[in-house]
Amino acid sequence: MRDHSPFRQPATPDSYYGRPVVKAAVWSPVDIGGYLFLGGLAGASSVLAAGADLTGRPVLARAGKIAALGAISASAAALVHDLGRPARFVNMLRVLKPTSPMSVGSWLLAGYGPAAGVAAATSVTGLFPGVGRAATVGAALLGPAVASYTAVLISDTATPAWHGGYREMPFVFVGSAAAAAAGLGMITAGPAEAGPARRAAVFGAALETVAMHRMRSSLGMIAETHHQGAAGKLLKAAEVLTIGGAVTGAVLGRRSRLAAAVAGAALLAGSVCTRLGVFQAGVQSAEDPKYTVTPQKS
Repeated sequence: MRDHSPFRQPATPDSYYGRPVVKAAVWSPVDIGGYLFLGGLAGASSVLAAGADLTGRPVLARAGKIAALGAISASAAALVHDLGRPARFVNMLRVLKPTSPMSVGSWLLAGYGPAAGVAAATSVTGLFPGVGRAATVGAALLGPAVASYTAVLISDTATPAWHGGYREMPFVFVGSAAAAAAGLGMITAGPAEAGPARRAAVFGAALETVAMHRMRSSLGMIAETHHQGAAGKLLKAAEVLTIGGAVTGAVLGRRSRLAAAVAGAALLAGSVCTRLGVFQAGVQSAEDPKYTVTPQKS
């Protein structure tokens, strides 16, 4: 007989013995968090470097090309370190599976890395300028995909806070990447050359902020993970650093090299916090069964 008592308490979403319904990612936060951040920095730096080349800003262009090569190399190293054996990355290049974000991403890195390397090498040495220009354009064309494919990669999982935001996550990552590349540009180039970096900082901060807000709206109750624990602290710091860095760079960075450097450092730190915060929010959502059970009941 069904109990219609007004004092009956609603059932609490739970799982078998309170155990997680989905397994939390076993990826290293340092390796994969670094992989997410550095890949974004690389891709956006290539786009900024190509724009600087076209507008006659050699210092900003050279810094962006060198940053892109360094970041993508470190990103690949972090990925291989987490995989455990370099052969595992090589094995992913044996076939191309368009339905697999990891497979597509591996081929994307295999094409982007050499282009970024040639662009940086020719910029530093001054040799083969025609080849360097072609490599710069090639890296810039692949840059947005490099900056965003990791969002598709982590969204293609059962982790609630990642999968639930699959529509907005690429925009969050692209905005974060643009802000990071802009920050590095403001640190390395003088105010006279860093105009595109300052504008990229405002664009990146705005895109990341709006996309993050929309993602939290689409996540519903799962968005609680963005405000709790380590993820909450990291994402709050990311918001303050990114918006503060963009505003400082736009207002004071055009006249003061010191202000530009401080703003750039804030933008880089904000981008790191965004990637680590998103990663940690996913882990927290997987560890609590209610974030898997409740959305399926509603």
